[in-house]
Amino acid sequence: MPINPFIAQGAFEPEATAAMGEAFDAACKELHCTRPLEGVREFIAALIVAAARRGELDPARLRMAASVGFAIAQRRPPRRASNAARAAS
Repeated sequence: MPINPFIAQGAFEPEATAAMGEAFDAACKELHCTRPLEGVREFIAALIVAAARRGELDPARLRMAASVGFAIAQRRPPRRASNAARAAS
């Protein structure tokens, strides 16, 4: 799956999209996202796009940004229901 559908919000030069695509493929492979887990792949793409918007265009560093962001997200505890939601149930 190419990264192009995930970068519709912003314009990037062809070299940037090539670097982002390379990083996306490498991050998905590194994180074992070979099955079409769209939510995970979208999150990886969003991390890469965010890093590219900050000016990072090196594919290895973009991949690392995605890997680190994914690892951090995995360590966060699940969100708890708010008190209002609990009171309503």
